[in-house]
Amino acid sequence: MTFPSLHPVPVSAVCERRRRWGFGLTRRTIGLLLAGFAGLIPGFWDWRLALAMPAWDGLVLLFALLDGLRLPAPDKLTASRSWSNAPALDAETEIELTLENHGSIPLDCRLVDDLPSALTGLQAEPETLRLTAFPGVLAKLRYCVEPAERGDWRTGWLYARYRSGLGLIERWARAPLTQAVRVYPALRRGEEQQIFLARSRQIDLELRRARQRGLGRDFESLREYREGDDLRDLCWTATARRGSPITRQYQSERSQPVWIVLDCGRLMRARVAANASDAGSGARVHTKLDYACSTAVALAQLALYSGDRVGLLAYGQVIQQRVLPGRGAAHLRQIIESLAQLRAEAAEADHLRSTAVLNRLQPRRALILWLTDLAETAMRPEVIDGATQLLRRHLLLFVTMAQPEVAAIAQARPGSVEQMFRAAAAQEMAGRRELLLAHLREQGALTLDLDPESLTSTVLNQYLSVKERAMV
Repeated sequence: MTFPSLHPVPVSAVCERRRRWGFGLTRRTIGLLLAGFAGLIPGFWDWRLALAMPAWDGLVLLFALLDGLRLPAPDKLTASRSWSNAPALDAETEIELTLENHGSIPLDCRLVDDLPSALTGLQAEPETLRLTAFPGVLAKLRYCVEPAERGDWRTGWLYARYRSGLGLIERWARAPLTQAVRVYPALRRGEEQQIFLARSRQIDLELRRARQRGLGRDFESLREYREGDDLRDLCWTATARRGSPITRQYQSERSQPVWIVLDCGRLMRARVAANASDAGSGARVHTKLDYACSTAVALAQLALYSGDRVGLLAYGQVIQQRVLPGRGAAHLRQIIESLAQLRAEAAEADHLRSTAVLNRLQPRRALILWLTDLAETAMRPEVIDGATQLLRRHLLLFVTMAQPEVAAIAQARPGSVEQMFRAAAAQEMAGRRELLLAHLREQGALTLDLDPESLTSTVLNQYLSVKERAMV
């Protein structure tokens, strides 16, 4: 299954004057004017020689005026912005700017594209881009950005300064290229995703060859009634037609409902690096919710490719996003759009409310992937009680996101008393997490406690293992 098109729509606009006096002298002109002061030196001997300075400056300003009159008005320029791919975390997005010059002379342009910091990432200030626009020809340039945050953002104007070949006067213009741009979670498209898809196909073929009868609720065939068959499986229409008891025969379901449940509470606001050693080296750092959304996208794509129906439930104090199980590329796009709009809340999430909603939406047995974290408190976390309620009806894959820095402290050898206490506290936290997860495993849950770096790959492998063993 391929990703549906998520590109922002291209936007185009006619330029307009940037300020009331939308022009100015260039550095070249100012340098020539300052050079006129050299005419003052002979004036110390003869005052008539000092008249060379105003004559020179007047000549420079005259040429500058003529040069400015040659420049086309801002409304003679048309600018546009287009996107080569969908903006997503951990991926470069190429932007193409075009400028159409309806004037009569070539223009040397300097462009500044006003984008929010969420799109430009670590870049502090907008980059100044140079472009030469010939008359009647579309001038194009491309540059790349790497988004730093998910969600909906609004781009600003495109600002332009342009001059002729003489470069004595420059005019200022701007184009209203404002548009809403949505940044998506990291989208996996490479060889790694193809490996999981190939394995899913292999598992599907093996299940078809070794199809088991009588274990699921998918209708397979009709046969004569045998002693010990459940009376609820009798097919009364076939029985009446043939004059003898006929029972339905079932097989294991090939299409399973898969629910992705995302915790958007305060614990998912924590920022972590993919590798703990990179946390202080200027590497890109995302929130736990960002990593969870990227994993959700990868699992949704794999599950839909495998023939399963995928649903989404994201919650904080209230339900943020809810997508009922479905199939197809349009359904995948709906899930991706919903994940892009998630925001981590400052308050603790209401886990029991989400559990009640999920049990109401999915009364039949399903695979539940719950991506969350455990609060470090002396009390039993509410999320454990919610998971216990789901286990009565569903197969639960309960995934918590570890903090790499805490794990590094727990494993480090202390060199001082302070480091010893820090290591002891980190080890106590890790031990408590393991006890809580062990409690869920005893009740039949599949549990994982993972670093963000290995989150997606491990979850996909666990899902394929569930499919292979027909656990749902």
